[in-house]
Amino acid sequence: MSGQGGSSIDQAACDAALVRAEQLCRSRGARLTVQRRRVLEILCRSRRPLGAYEILDRLQQDTAGARPTTVYRALAFLQEQGLVHRIESLNAFLGCLHPEHPHLGQFLICRRCGRVQELEDAGVERDLGRMARASGFQPDLRVVELLGRCSDCTGGRR
Repeated sequence: MSGQGGSSIDQAACDAALVRAEQLCRSRGARLTVQRRRVLEILCRSRRPLGAYEILDRLQQDTAGARPTTVYRALAFLQEQGLVHRIESLNAFLGCLHPEHPHLGQFLICRRCGRVQELEDAGVERDLGRMARASGFQPDLRVVELLGRCSDCTGGRR
């Protein structure tokens, strides 16, 4: 999906991701309806994370009668299936790069250009889980978002 928020995914990669999503849903006994698939496709082809109303605007271009509830229900399903992530700090959604297995959402978010990069580091997930358990803390939402500036916006400085 468009894990690199700042660059669109090419047609072939998006098509492959959509086929993979259909296969995952089928294997889980979940139904990827035409509208759910279209919402996922909109996110897949986006250059950046999109808010629900941005998705609705794009959906209405080819789906007569699409309403906010259509988008919110599709997004809820896609999140349940691990096919999209909600970027909490942006109140926006992004296609998941690793939908095959549940994982902690880890993102680098550029405040300047809006680029969002999805990370997957099992060590981060393991350590945060261990620390939460040791504190007797039960997380309701598991996501890590680092906000700052990407390498393009800092002139390549590390």
